[in-house]
Amino acid sequence: MFLTSENKLNFNRLIFGATLTCVLVLTGIFWFDIPLFMFLRSFNCGIWDTIGTIFSVKSWLVVSLLVVLIFYIKKTVRTKPRLSLVDFYNKVKASYAFWIFSAVFLAISTGAILKFIIGRMRPVFFEALGITGFFPFTYDDAFHSMPSGHTMASFAGLVMIGMLAPRWKYFSWGLATIIAISRVCAGMHWPSDIIFGAFWGILCAELVHAWMVRRIK
Repeated sequence: MFLTSENKLNFNRLIFGATLTCVLVLTGIFWFDIPLFMFLRSFNCGIWDTIGTIFSVKSWLVVSLLVVLIFYIKKTVRTKPRLSLVDFYNKVKASYAFWIFSAVFLAISTGAILKFIIGRMRPVFFEALGITGFFPFTYDDAFHSMPSGHTMASFAGLVMIGMLAPRWKYFSWGLATIIAISRVCAGMHWPSDIIFGAFWGILCAELVHAWMVRRIK
């Protein structure tokens, strides 16, 4: 989306994407979040919680890191082991699992900072008390609605998969979208939360892809 065919960031596309995201997020906060949330909540069922569990942030990190470790062990048994982070990085940097892990890790680590700074109340407050709002710099997870962690992790991981396996691009993007929407249906996030999360996840995936391609040349 933001990368050129030479694997470089197209800043015009990035600025347009960031601007469009800001417009949609602000429009959501002041207009469509509540009605769209209430509409999607009417489709709530157990399947959304199952999707949330399967594609949780922890699942993305654990599974991708496990594959990275398996790749590292296979590489290590063929060479003289050197227990250092530099050696670990040099051996796994060509592993696509490491690219996926890095994209997800970048998305959720930076996203956690955004959640803390923004401090948006989760929809449960609206459903229970009819209130919404922002309480920046709050540690309580109930005020960490924006951006959506599941959405950031899933878009980062699945967009990266789509770049590494172009034949699966439309499937991976479609799955990421379903996961994002499921967070609203399950009552965990507002629509603007997943819009922001999707943008951030895509950006992190493409930044990691651009970086890694240069490192293995």
